[in-house]
Amino acid sequence: MLELDVERIAHGGVAIAHHEGRVVFVADAIPGERVRVQVTDAGRDRFWRAETLEVLEASPDRRAHVWAEASVDRAPEDRAGGAEFGHVLMRRQRELKADVLRDALARMGGVERDVEVRAVDAELAPGVDAAAGTGWRTRVRLHVDADGAVGPYAARSHRIVRVASLPLAVAELEAIAPIAGAGVRAAAGRDLDHATAIDLVATSTGVAELIVRAAGERRPEHPPTVVERVGDREFTLDRGGFWQVHRGAAATLTRAVQRAIDPDRFDPGADNQDLYGGVGLLAAAVGDRFGPSTRITTVEADARATEHAGSNLADWVGARAVSDRVDRYLDRLAEETDAAARGLRGATVVLDPPRAGAGRAVVDRLAELGPAQVVYVACDPVALARDVATFRAHGYELETLEAFDLFPNTHHVEAVARLTAIV
Repeated sequence: MLELDVERIAHGGVAIAHHEGRVVFVADAIPGERVRVQVTDAGRDRFWRAETLEVLEASPDRRAHVWAEASVDRAPEDRAGGAEFGHVLMRRQRELKADVLRDALARMGGVERDVEVRAVDAELAPGVDAAAGTGWRTRVRLHVDADGAVGPYAARSHRIVRVASLPLAVAELEAIAPIAGAGVRAAAGRDLDHATAIDLVATSTGVAELIVRAAGERRPEHPPTVVERVGDREFTLDRGGFWQVHRGAAATLTRAVQRAIDPDRFDPGADNQDLYGGVGLLAAAVGDRFGPSTRITTVEADARATEHAGSNLADWVGARAVSDRVDRYLDRLAEETDAAARGLRGATVVLDPPRAGAGRAVVDRLAELGPAQVVYVACDPVALARDVATFRAHGYELETLEAFDLFPNTHHVEAVARLTAIV
């Protein structure tokens, strides 16, 4: 065991300390604290990993963990995962996330930019306890072990731990979760003998469901669907399909994307694109702002999501949905058009890639096609910074940036950026 002084936060929800010149990544600690830790990975020359066992000098920003089963009072192997910032005051959580985003942009993106991480507006997230950062999660996956125990994975492992609460989940899901008390009774009669996982889904239209997953289970050809509502608009998607998990996230991102688009650079008749578009949420945000004649193509690799996007975007005569990988789609677009004469010039591109980011190949091809502006929705600050650096190499600069706390009590942060070509 070691005693360490914690210096600053790192990407991934762990803090940084040093021991005899070596970096130590410490879980469950806050910058400014002194902690006693257990080293869990000392097999690397450059850095170690450690778990906090005891807080010797606490930060004034420390609070009782919002999820008792994830508290530092438990042995590290028994701490539930998924709430790694739950011991930090909400204000400080957002400051730490801003630090990570700011640092990533400076070091990897070459951009010095101040940023504030904002909470979700209360009007967009009914039932969420913004002060505690609880009651927001509308999708939860629990796991089932060989003995029938149900629970989340422990932090940084695939070991299932039993819990008596799910404080990040919306109230409708905590009520039906087969974990303890009323939840167990609500799940009575369900066949869990062959289950490997249990998915809990709550929609904005009032549906709350428990879905038992079995080993080797195949996705049905026509899976059940649900409906999500954002403002006055409804979106159909597969029950197990991707949707933003925070109760207010879809509306927050809709507004943020609408704000990010520079209307002076927007041409409704251009070949506007919504890449990694899912079921059409952000394409609809563009159409709702600029009118039913807006021309926009949404591209998504998941064929079922694309099918739903086509229906969800039926209000716009210029909308179409394409099922394809984004890199292949852009390659084909470059081959089919005279990129030197037109490409995507004058177009607005909304880019919402997975956590790993768009990547160099996609950014290179996209920049070659020359859109007027790119609105980038990012769920990982490091991936965003890397892609910003690639865009900048092609003459695109980061013009605006907003960040949102769509994952309270975790290290995750969402950002919406606008990049424009500097002529």
